Amino acid sequence: MKTPTVHFSADRQPAPAGFDTAALLTAAVRSRGEPAPMIEALRRAATPPPVPGRGSTTALWELLASVAALDLTAARTMEPHVDAAAILDQAGIAWEPGTAWGVFAAEGPGMRLEATPEDDDGTWLLGGDKPWCSLAGSLDRAIITAAVPGGRRAFVIDLRQAGVVPAPSAWASHGLPNVSSGPLRLDAVPGRPVGGTDWYLHRDGFAWGGLAVAACWFGGAVGLYRTLHGAATRREPDQLALAWLGEADRLLASGAALLADAARRVDAGTVGWREAHRVRGNIAVLCERLLSLCGRALGPGPLAFDADHARRVSDLTVYIRQHHAARDDASLGRLLLEDAGAGRETGTSPW
Repeated sequence: MKTPTVHFSADRQPAPAGFDTAALLTAAVRSRGEPAPMIEALRRAATPPPVPGRGSTTALWELLASVAALDLTAARTMEPHVDAAAILDQAGIAWEPGTAWGVFAAEGPGMRLEATPEDDDGTWLLGGDKPWCSLAGSLDRAIITAAVPGGRRAFVIDLRQAGVVPAPSAWASHGLPNVSSGPLRLDAVPGRPVGGTDWYLHRDGFAWGGLAVAACWFGGAVGLYRTLHGAATRREPDQLALAWLGEADRLLASGAALLADAARRVDAGTVGWREAHRVRGNIAVLCERLLSLCGRALGPGPLAFDADHARRVSDLTVYIRQHHAARDDASLGRLLLEDAGAGRETGTSPW
């Protein structure tokens, strides 16, 4: 049976160069909530991962959504690997074949990671604690941000070297339970700089990475829709079942259009955080509504007896909390007023 894929429009792009799409989809099917099959598939890739902004962003995000529709743990494993490839490409740093990557850039209270220059060869030493380091004990390399004089800077580290210690985690989530995201403790760990001070946060690709995450959320919603649609075909749907199915389809169509437009604009170099906040916010709300629709339409049965559906509901509920809800909307509002003040909107409402 052919593995189903996700497409944002009828204008389908070829599969992105640099990935064996069939192998990744097979890994997603095999994952069933475990990251190991996807990690191994990423390591086996013979060429560097595709990166956004090079003309095939739509195909890249469709692949992420296709993986997510099959298994959100697989997507949560693959997405930062792709993001790391994009960050290295934007910084002009060559890819290391045969490796699986993470990106650790979150901050948290009571934890601080600092970097100090070590010698003239450009090496820095990193020391301290970093929160939210997903799969740190299972991956090979990571891009990690640390405090430096004047701001923050990104570094490449080898996760297999001495001095890198995943700290005991209190990860208790029923969503993405095997993507443990506990702290990482570094003790005089060599790191190679990626860009200058604050480059990581100010590059255009930062917003592009946020949109790739939204493509994964969207794929999770597609997985929910497939369950909803399948239930409607197995018995005669009543008026409510038809209404819920129709609403779900309408929401997915609008989300696909947003992602397709954003992908085209990334390739044109015209997407920043204002556009990314709009898309991410709408996709997050779409996912929340699909979760609610499935609960109403399907009842407790699939949650109790369908392991794939129950896992998808739990995984997506946790995953979309990478969107900060009203706080991200507040960031969007601030950007709108800043644009108006700078004359980019000629001092008036963009609408």
